[in-house]
Amino acid sequence: MRAEITRSLGAVLAAAAVSLWPATGQAWEPTKTVEFIVPAGTGGGADQMARAIQGIIAKHGLMKEPMVVINMSGGAGAEGFLNVKGAKGDPHKLIITLSNLFTTPLATGVPFNWRDLTPVKMMALDEFVLWVNAETPYKTAMEYVDACKKMGAGKCKMGGTGSKQEDQIITAAIEQRTGAKFTYIPFKGGGTVAVQLVGKHIDSTVNNPIEAVAHWRGGKLRPLCVFDEKRMPYNQKMTSTMSWHDIPTCKENGLDVSYLMLRGIFMAGGVTQEQVDYYVKLLEKVRHTPEWTALMDKGAFNQMSIEGKEYADWVAKAEAEHVALMKAAGFLAGSK
Repeated sequence: MRAEITRSLGAVLAAAAVSLWPATGQAWEPTKTVEFIVPAGTGGGADQMARAIQGIIAKHGLMKEPMVVINMSGGAGAEGFLNVKGAKGDPHKLIITLSNLFTTPLATGVPFNWRDLTPVKMMALDEFVLWVNAETPYKTAMEYVDACKKMGAGKCKMGGTGSKQEDQIITAAIEQRTGAKFTYIPFKGGGTVAVQLVGKHIDSTVNNPIEAVAHWRGGKLRPLCVFDEKRMPYNQKMTSTMSWHDIPTCKENGLDVSYLMLRGIFMAGGVTQEQVDYYVKLLEKVRHTPEWTALMDKGAFNQMSIEGKEYADWVAKAEAEHVALMKAAGFLAGSK
């Protein structure tokens, strides 16, 4: 009897000891604060999306550890990219990307390439809209462009985020297609760009919808066209008379320019597939919240979302397209 009791007690103690150890094969998850790097200034589209993701994760308790958003906009985003590049193997860093993923290294020669990072997930594609101050008489894109041509080279001021970045690439494409010549004025973030247009310090912008929507709804700005192949699908009225869908494509207006921007998530290089999978699943949970749906509606995003090889292949293709665009604009490092 005593031996039997001893054997039973031993079995219980062994079971208890096993329960104190993490189960083998338990899925990876963060063990400390996750830094979410934004390689751009505050108030812009990337910053707003990063902070929305952070807020959704916190509100719904989707991650045990906290997440903190850190803006690293120096050198047109190079500061942020080099920070994450230097954190090889660290699964507690994420970075949200925009077109400076391609444009910054191409324009500056900074020692960084997207392949230094690990693709996690495309969250959406961002639109670009040609905006003017609502007090101007222009109702279509070509009305505005033709007026700028008549004023003379450099008379119209186009505001944008950064030099030789996506806003200036679109501006250069407009010039190449139409013969108009703008004076391009760079600012630190899309939020600032919109404010400058409201104040009439510039004549136009190609801001993302989310960066200008509040001023549009407030009657301060007017959208002329969207730089996409098709109209945005959002039919809810944003003003008393217009929805996002009511904005024509630039091609409909006779301005043959289109451009979409990546809103995607990357990790540092050298992380494991298990760690990548954790964030893929986390971000997919984010996408299925009502707050994310509201963000997509507010910002009129193209809601394409992909991961894995499909995402990496998309990024590689986009890089090649940016090389061509920047070469045509004379924006590549070393170009005269």
